Amino acid sequence: MIQFQQLTEEYMPRRRTSLKRKRADKKRYLRNLRIKRVLKKTIKKFQTLLSEKNISEAKTLLAKIFSQFDKAAKKRIIHPNTANRKKSRLARKLLKTT
Repeated sequence: MIQFQQLTEEYMPRRRTSLKRKRADKKRYLRNLRIKRVLKKTIKKFQTLLSEKNISEAKTLLAKIFSQFDKAAKKRIIHPNTANRKKSRLARKLLKTT
């Protein structure tokens, strides 16, 4: 059985539109990946602020995280319900530490 990765590397599209689609998919994937990485970094920073009991900075960072989640959900990088669930959980963590 041929591995999927090998199949995609060996397969060369025949049509120009397929080549363009492949390039666009790669660009979109990299853009989405960058947005997800930034989001994860800010969440980790928020969690370290909570562990250090730095509540005032954590509150300001939480607003920034909410904005990032909303933008990612709007662009369908993550599902809107996932964004809402994660926002809710982060807000509850902040309330528990105060």
